[in-house]
Amino acid sequence: MLSCRPFASQNKRMPPKLVLASTSPYRRELLGRLQMPFEAVAPETDETALPGESPVATAQRLAEAKARAVAGRFPDALIIGSDQVAYVAGGSQRFGKPGTRENAIVQLRSMSGKAVVFHTGLCLLNAATGRTHIRGIPTEVRFRELSDAEIHRYVDKEDALNCAGSARSEGLGIALLEYLRGDDPNALVGLPLIALAEMLRAEGVELP
Repeated sequence: MLSCRPFASQNKRMPPKLVLASTSPYRRELLGRLQMPFEAVAPETDETALPGESPVATAQRLAEAKARAVAGRFPDALIIGSDQVAYVAGGSQRFGKPGTRENAIVQLRSMSGKAVVFHTGLCLLNAATGRTHIRGIPTEVRFRELSDAEIHRYVDKEDALNCAGSARSEGLGIALLEYLRGDDPNALVGLPLIALAEMLRAEGVELP
């Protein structure tokens, strides 16, 4: 007697591969909160701002550029790109990753007592269809008036050399601030999960 078994499992559509175009440990940790398997890869992109380009435009252009930089290696994946630019609210001064302790000290002195906007650009690229979702999520942060002693103690204790503006808010950097305002606290760390979840659902990914 032949046994007929359902083939529902064979017909179930597998979710697309998810790729994070970043090697940032902070972004990896954040994406892990969505409890989905993903691969993190380094995008080869020039992060230099274009002449006359606004901080907002820079962040969003680079987020898309990072996603597209790895699309050729993952033609059927959903690829996440993100970039962040910090700048003085209402001004033109911008702050990138300090890279060195000396640069971090200079940045923190410049931001002392000021409101700084951390604009996070986010892109989700469907490499199979070419469809892109791009959004910018700003977070306004006001720094306290910081003494040189406070700045030096901070840079001695916190490794924030790979963080835009030298302020790692999920760590000791929170003690440098008067307030932070934004729609998603994850955006300040580098990956806006609320917006990303919305983008993933638009691409058919099941999330609670």
